[in-house]
Amino acid sequence: MVGFLLAPVKFVLVPGAWLGSWAWKRVIPLLEEQSHEAYPVTLTGMGERVHLASRELGIDTAVEDVLNVIRFNDVDDFVLVGHSFAGKVVAPVADKLHSSVRKIIYLDAFRPEKVRTPQASLDPSMEFGPPPPGTFGIPLTEETIDRIGPDVQGDDRRWMMSKATPWPVKPTADPITLSENFDSVKSAFIFCTRSGDPVDDIIAGKWGKLDGPHRVIDSGHWPMITRPAEVAEALVALSTEE
Repeated sequence: MVGFLLAPVKFVLVPGAWLGSWAWKRVIPLLEEQSHEAYPVTLTGMGERVHLASRELGIDTAVEDVLNVIRFNDVDDFVLVGHSFAGKVVAPVADKLHSSVRKIIYLDAFRPEKVRTPQASLDPSMEFGPPPPGTFGIPLTEETIDRIGPDVQGDDRRWMMSKATPWPVKPTADPITLSENFDSVKSAFIFCTRSGDPVDDIIAGKWGKLDGPHRVIDSGHWPMITRPAEVAEALVALSTEE
């Protein structure tokens, strides 16, 4: 049993770069055994939707991917979970569905500001290198895992590398613009100690005040693979914690 017995919560799980819904495979059973519901998303161009990747694929498509999972599964009063770059995906979703979103949980993720100006136009090639010539996606490499997810080892790493697909750059480069509706959306945070971010400084507010509760997991960037029980416990706890 993971966490505490609470009223069932609906979680919409949005994975980050290189991943698909498969990344939540170890977390979902732990949520469901407590009667929570989980709706994993695969963003177009990655995972089992890699065949739909294109140079024109942008952030609007990623946002629509999440909206459609919510819409076609009749999900209401839910917690949005955004991992990694998907922090900039779940924010516009919450902006559009602010009356239905209970909370956003940012899992080692980009954290948008509550401003009206365009933001989050990011260039992942600065950190992970450019796409190979003639392509529009950045592949996951062993070097990247060593640097931001060193705890992914052995069978876990082989499984992850067998499923990972190139990360389309345009959704990351496209800016997002949030309305005043986003200001009322509650937030919570899960930080990972071994993913390269200065977690202590972030929690201390040196990168801006956190406007919600948080948990820290001793893992690299992919705790849903290496620490699924801790992720499930943190999601359940943060879903109701103010």
